[in-house]
Amino acid sequence: MEDEMMEGGVVKKFMYVNRKAPYGTIYALESLEVVLIAAAFEQDVSLIFMDDGVFQIKKGQKTDGVDMKNFSPTYRALEMYDIEKLYVCKESLEARGMSEDDLIVDVEVLERAALQDLMDEQDVVFSF
Repeated sequence: MEDEMMEGGVVKKFMYVNRKAPYGTIYALESLEVVLIAAAFEQDVSLIFMDDGVFQIKKGQKTDGVDMKNFSPTYRALEMYDIEKLYVCKESLEARGMSEDDLIVDVEVLERAALQDLMDEQDVVFSF
């Protein structure tokens, strides 16, 4: 019970599901900002990357042609905020010809059904 209490409040389990490509919309960047805010308030934060969201953590991103700053290195800073629960949908990786070796951060690759089970355990799920 002590783990769940912090300064008079209850720690909530927040999951952020990232489904969109990193550039072309604001979803990926907004998700990252919200994740960092939740972590700053010492909540239990986890992230799932699925569908085109797997591209958010792909190595070697080049953003010259889209007129946006490459923010992918920020994902490597998540560990400094005690955000270590990163999950990737196995089927999404495979459908895009990617593997765990293509990613800039350490993740746990899970099948879609296992990810759904994880989502069911959360207090709050945000989809971006």
